[in-house]
Amino acid sequence: MTFLSVGGYPYTPGMTATLIGYARCSTDEQDLTAQRQLLLGLGVAPDRIYLDHGLTGTTRNRPGLNQALAAVRSGDTLVVPKLDRLARSVPDARAIGDSLVAHDVKLSLGGTIYDPADPMGKMFFNILATFAEFEVDLLRMRTREGMAIARAKGRLRGKQSKLSARQQAHLVQLHQSGQHTIAELAELFSVSRPTVYRVLERARGTSTSVSAGNAT
Repeated sequence: MTFLSVGGYPYTPGMTATLIGYARCSTDEQDLTAQRQLLLGLGVAPDRIYLDHGLTGTTRNRPGLNQALAAVRSGDTLVVPKLDRLARSVPDARAIGDSLVAHDVKLSLGGTIYDPADPMGKMFFNILATFAEFEVDLLRMRTREGMAIARAKGRLRGKQSKLSARQQAHLVQLHQSGQHTIAELAELFSVSRPTVYRVLERARGTSTSVSAGNAT
């Protein structure tokens, strides 16, 4: 009997086809419950659903996606709620689609089977991928515009310090006393060493500016 390796798993001709589900959300605040319920409603077994939480579709190397693609065998069907859950760029969508075709794996988008090998299916697949990429580009443009407006209004500031002004002044005083190392100061104020160095650097810059002003 001949065994073929497809998707990293041994495959025996005549094996029962399996539905493999995949879902993704971009941020930690989003919930995958709705996507999971959709996959279950489409017949995917709970233990055959692979998830990525807090990862964008433009990130090609995703643990859940890699596991899902490794789990499919020839004759299986990869089920995703929508194409933008699978990929949000045309090159990635095409690469994944071509890989599925090469391994004789069907692709179900929300319950509709698409065959990228078919001319009409391939055209529709590319249209969906183009729209998914367009949405990403539009979101990026709106984000940049929003940041520019906020910056112009003075509402967008740099990363705020983890220490209050009083804590920073105290840290500088302790450092100037020469009785504490950087590591000890970091532990004392529950911050990282780079944070301590930044506070000290800002203090030195402020002191230099004041001295220069007095000299004039």
